[in-house]
Amino acid sequence: MAAIGNRGTVTEAAGFNADADAQKLREAMKGAGTNEAVIIDVLAHRTNAQRQRIKEAYKQTVGKDLADDLSSELSGNFRSVVLGLLMLAPVYDAYELKTAMKGAGTEEACLIDILASRSNDEIKVINTVYKKEYGKSLEDAVCGDTSGMFKRVLVSLLTAGRDEGNNVDEAQASQDAKDIFEAGEARWGTDEVKFLTVLCVRNRNHLLRVFDVYQKISGKDIEDSIKREMSGCLEDVFLAIVKCLRNKPAFFAERLYKSMKGLGTTDSVLIRIMVSRAEIDMLDIKAQFLKMYGKTLHSFIKGDTSGDYRKILLELCGGE
Repeated sequence: MAAIGNRGTVTEAAGFNADADAQKLREAMKGAGTNEAVIIDVLAHRTNAQRQRIKEAYKQTVGKDLADDLSSELSGNFRSVVLGLLMLAPVYDAYELKTAMKGAGTEEACLIDILASRSNDEIKVINTVYKKEYGKSLEDAVCGDTSGMFKRVLVSLLTAGRDEGNNVDEAQASQDAKDIFEAGEARWGTDEVKFLTVLCVRNRNHLLRVFDVYQKISGKDIEDSIKREMSGCLEDVFLAIVKCLRNKPAFFAERLYKSMKGLGTTDSVLIRIMVSRAEIDMLDIKAQFLKMYGKTLHSFIKGDTSGDYRKILLELCGGE
């Protein structure tokens, strides 16, 4: 029943009773109207593993699917959050990826957010789940929906082959930094494959060293060079990879900030991050948010959303 990570705002509920929770949810949906407060109270304060147990208990005692019942009772962004919370993490990721590639146009930001930030093991499971749920491989789906070098970077990330050791090879780090410099800043046009080879394959410690050496050789930060050398989705995916390697909670804090600042809210991003990080590293994301923007994530969500949607997001966010 343990949480997925240990830096989340959502932790295991003490004295957990799946049957009692299933009953509460059943009561909340009975008769006219729905008691949203109960739904929030139960689902936002249970770990994903506990929610799976509630789903089983509900099916046993009611003979219906909890997600189906909630889906027909709720609507809008609130429903999206609730249904996301009921899915196992890799199932939710696969669902988000599928949704991002549905119909005309692709939400590239979703592909980048997920594939640049998940571990090898996580990506392997997402690949398996995607195939099982949607009958085709995630790689085929991505290849059919993206193109050029951006597609190649995603395909590389989908192989889940990044070295996950801690070893730093100094000579190799210098060579990698030099290769990237010569593939970008030092020439007319950019040899993007070099960036792919280094950024998608090497381990985290090694790459942090590469970025240091790169700064010395070029006098520029790797992120600035990527911004100068690339554009569009390719720039976005390489930046996401670098940012996730440097500081993953800061990457998500920035994504949350951008989803809410200015006019309108990009709810798909806000929902995806709040649901998928709530029991992994939301405490760290909140700390980074405050450090980077001088305001709490709580206050941003409060000012940018409303109704039950706001209430459930604030519960997932935890206190100020």
